[in-house]
Amino acid sequence: MIRTLVSGLLLAALLAGCGSNVKVAAPTIPEPLLVQLPISVGLRMTEDFEHFVHEEKVYGREQWSIDLGRSNAALFEQLFAHMFADVTVVGPDDNPQSMPLDALVEASIDAFEFATPEQSNSDAYAVWIRYRLRVYDSEGELVSNWPVSAYGKSEATTLDLGGDDALRRAAVLAMRDAAALMIMKFDNVTRIGSLRNKAKAAATPVDTSASEGDEDSGMQTTALEATQDETG
Repeated sequence: MIRTLVSGLLLAALLAGCGSNVKVAAPTIPEPLLVQLPISVGLRMTEDFEHFVHEEKVYGREQWSIDLGRSNAALFEQLFAHMFADVTVVGPDDNPQSMPLDALVEASIDAFEFATPEQSNSDAYAVWIRYRLRVYDSEGELVSNWPVSAYGKSEATTLDLGGDDALRRAAVLAMRDAAALMIMKFDNVTRIGSLRNKAKAAATPVDTSASEGDEDSGMQTTALEATQDETG
């Protein structure tokens, strides 16, 4: 009896003292039922966004490390392919203004938070992510700055003693929550669809040759009429 109790206490101490490394795979989203916006969009992602890792010490653990890896990048590439007619991933050394783009979207992460059952007094793990989407027009002017807040929650199971799987599921659900919000509100909030006409207008030169020809013709006719009046 005493030996069993001591063993249980030692095991609990070891679990409490160890850290946890959680790696999140790229989530998949079903193809949404929507009409693609007929614009060409560049997607630029910062280094931190593409390889995001959150580390934090919490009650009951020495350290949590949550590695999103390229899951954010994969999610946005997949999502934008559904939303826009043409998508180009813009690298850190690329100049988007030299590309035939109607708009450029720069994605980043403002904040990442999570809660364990010990913190929330429940059986669930929760994840909050706040993305930041900056939208630029074809001339590089910032036209929208949209914070997108997302939330995911997952219950821990008896087989998931460390909570890693539950936290992983919560992170994926938060990312899907963000995707759903962007699908519903992206154009309404940022007005990115209107940038197509702006880019087209900026790229189309104004042809004044016809009006100038009309003015010259009018001047010649007036001069001819004046000559005829003078000569009778």
